[in-house]
Amino acid sequence: MIKKTLLLIMLLGVFASCNHIDNKVLPSYTVRIDLGTYGVWNTYGVTGVGDYRIFSRNKQLPANFPYNANTFTGFGGVLLIMGLDTSTGSYAPLAFDAACPVERRPEYTLTVDPTTFDAICPKCGSHYNVLNGSGGPLSGTALSQKVGLQPYKCRQSVNGGYIITSY
Repeated sequence: MIKKTLLLIMLLGVFASCNHIDNKVLPSYTVRIDLGTYGVWNTYGVTGVGDYRIFSRNKQLPANFPYNANTFTGFGGVLLIMGLDTSTGSYAPLAFDAACPVERRPEYTLTVDPTTFDAICPKCGSHYNVLNGSGGPLSGTALSQKVGLQPYKCRQSVNGGYIITSY
């Protein structure tokens, strides 16, 4: 009886893990983007649902952003989008690494389709759901490999903006 119970538990674990999306496939890099003041947030932040911006220190995106020694933009940059935070059920800024987890190369920066707000890899064509806070795969190789985007934290600042971090 104990053997049958253990076998059943193991089989349930295998089936449950089949639906798991892995969002930790990219190399771990530090992220820290300080948009913590009202003025900086109004210039470089996102306000309306679907509004997005890519931050990449290596590619100097956005063009006039004041990068400094304490600014880090992860492995492939940071995709910041105003979307639905599923943990709170309200709209808030959400952040993901801008590198495709299928390609695992920082030069393939995701783009955002302005009609569906899917994040799309220019190399493999995988689509990711960034508007609802999951970063999960919607189609392409990412869906078959069950890999999603690496999420980052957006913490509200007391000075009217947000700070995006990996910690």
